[in-house]
Amino acid sequence: MVSEYEQGCPCEDGKVPDQHGQCVMPEVTFMAFIMSLNTSAMFHLGDIADPATGEKLIDLSLARHAIDTLALLQEKTKGNLDRDEEEMLKNILYDVKMRFVQVVKNRASAKKSS
Repeated sequence: MVSEYEQGCPCEDGKVPDQHGQCVMPEVTFMAFIMSLNTSAMFHLGDIADPATGEKLIDLSLARHAIDTLALLQEKTKGNLDRDEEEMLKNILYDVKMRFVQVVKNRASAKKSS
């Protein structure tokens, strides 16, 4: 999903304006990394359209890989994150797992209907 900020952003290719208005890559932070993995999972679950084609594709194996990566990070960083990072990772992981389950259920229902 594109945020209101990104819709009005003059930059392209994932860049954001800095304090001088120059288009730069966003700062590398743990939270940005987690958001990137979340975006990847959502893309592979068909929640985000391909920006080039506008198509929404589903690839459960790639979605599962992104989810497993988030789960691995949660396990390996336990006790090393600040409260906001820990909460964000926990919430994103829960949300994307629920989305995965829903996509699987929807596909199973669609197969039964056919």
